Amino acid sequence: MTIDLEDPLVLAAIAGILAFLLIVILLIVTVRSVGRSARLTAPLAQQIGMLGQRVQLLSDGQQQLAGGLNHVSEAAAASQANMLHLMEQRLTQVSGSMNENLQGSARRTAQSLGELQQRLQAIDKAQDNITKLSGDVLSLQDILSNKQTRGAFGEIQLKDIVSKALPSDSYTWQATLSNGKLADCLIHLPNPPGPIVVDSKFPLEAYEALRNAKTQQHLNEAARMMRTAVRVHIKAISEKYILDGETADGALMFLPSEAVYAELHSNFPELVREGFAARVWIVSPTTCMATLNTMRAILKDARMQEQAGAIRRELGLLFGDIERLGARVENLDRHFGQAAKDIAEIKISSDKAGRRARRLDNFDFEELAPDPSSTVVPITGPKT
Repeated sequence: MTIDLEDPLVLAAIAGILAFLLIVILLIVTVRSVGRSARLTAPLAQQIGMLGQRVQLLSDGQQQLAGGLNHVSEAAAASQANMLHLMEQRLTQVSGSMNENLQGSARRTAQSLGELQQRLQAIDKAQDNITKLSGDVLSLQDILSNKQTRGAFGEIQLKDIVSKALPSDSYTWQATLSNGKLADCLIHLPNPPGPIVVDSKFPLEAYEALRNAKTQQHLNEAARMMRTAVRVHIKAISEKYILDGETADGALMFLPSEAVYAELHSNFPELVREGFAARVWIVSPTTCMATLNTMRAILKDARMQEQAGAIRRELGLLFGDIERLGARVENLDRHFGQAAKDIAEIKISSDKAGRRARRLDNFDFEELAPDPSSTVVPITGPKT
């Protein structure tokens, strides 16, 4: 049999056969695929079942979580309300404390302002005092800048020291000596050493130049000025105020400044030795007070010696008074002895009188015992 491929029927039959075969093949493939899919979907179905259980568990957990969330929400609401209440109480307490603190702070602030005002007033007063003191310092500088006023300042300080250390009748101010020189102070010491002169000197210019020296040249010049000024004072005091037969064999140069005195002894010891050689003793306010106290002891001893005769006379009178007192004490002792003897005899008589009174009280019923100390005088008849 011949198949004509160009015949449309043949072609249609062939196409149908091929389509059938293709469908069969597809069915076979599909069956196999379904088998494989069934084998593959079995675990998947199992997993889906497990997933459904888990979803159910998740749903149950979600419901429990929703209940827990509601409980937590309610607890949070209650806690929030409680917290708000506590915060209100705390805010009330804090507000009260703040009010009290603010009131206390206001009182303390007012008190501090009052104290500050008082301190400011004190500072104003201190400022006024400082201003006044500045004026006084300027006045003192004016005083010390003038030689005459500076000399008067030293004399006033010397007068204050001497008046405190010595009796008022033991010194003379501005005493005139036999050579016509006027001494600042003449202390009336007994011989020896005799009256001694105290003269006030104040080499201020040389000392200030020494303190203000900036270079070695200025320092040397100031030291030369100091030596010159002090030597001039030592010479003047030695020549004017040491007089044989009238004053002591020496005099005192009073420096009214401890600083100048210390400067001389520290840096100019040769001037101090020159003063010793010239019998001029340099003293400061402190050493002058010590020297005057020594002079006070000398004056006291001299006055005690002057009064020695009167003291001896008073001692003689005192000795006579003591002798008379002794004699009178002896007489009084003798009188006391006689009085004691009389009292003893009176006591004996009193004892006897008591015994006799007791015997008289028992006279009616008891026989009287003879008294050995008494003497019985017999009664005799008249003589014929």
